[in-house]
Amino acid sequence: MPLTPLDIHNKEFAKTFRGYDEDEVNEFLDQVIKDYEIIIREKRELENRVKELEEKLKHFSSIEETLNKSIVVAQEAAEEVKGSAQKEAKLIIREAEKNADRIVNEALSKARKIALEIEDLKKQSKVFRNRFKLLIEAQLDMINSNDWEQLMEFNVDATELKSAEEDIVIK
Repeated sequence: MPLTPLDIHNKEFAKTFRGYDEDEVNEFLDQVIKDYEIIIREKRELENRVKELEEKLKHFSSIEETLNKSIVVAQEAAEEVKGSAQKEAKLIIREAEKNADRIVNEALSKARKIALEIEDLKKQSKVFRNRFKLLIEAQLDMINSNDWEQLMEFNVDATELKSAEEDIVIK
């Protein structure tokens, strides 16, 4: 059991004939008591400080543990979100590829249909051109025929027609 300042203060020594100077011993003991009291007080303060620091350490350890758990949960959530996003991206890409294939197939189908229509229009335009050419040639033949020459040579006197007209009206 450690000594207390009171134990030191109450300690009495036996007196001998040629012992130590009592005043000097008492002065020394008083100094030891003061120093011992200071050390005990500092010890108590340090113990209190250690308790406070241990409580803070427990608190920060608890926070650290909570943060570590939160980090693990956040990492797991991030991995889950990442995996989900990758799955969704794959689905979007597959859907886009399907749509692209459908659009390309529709475009090819329309292009084939238009190409067939163009070929048909070309054939129809050749037929039309040939018929139109034949019609124009027939009209040119008619214009170039001698019938026009005979019409130009035909003379009719307008006075004769007038008198013929009057004769018809009178009758």
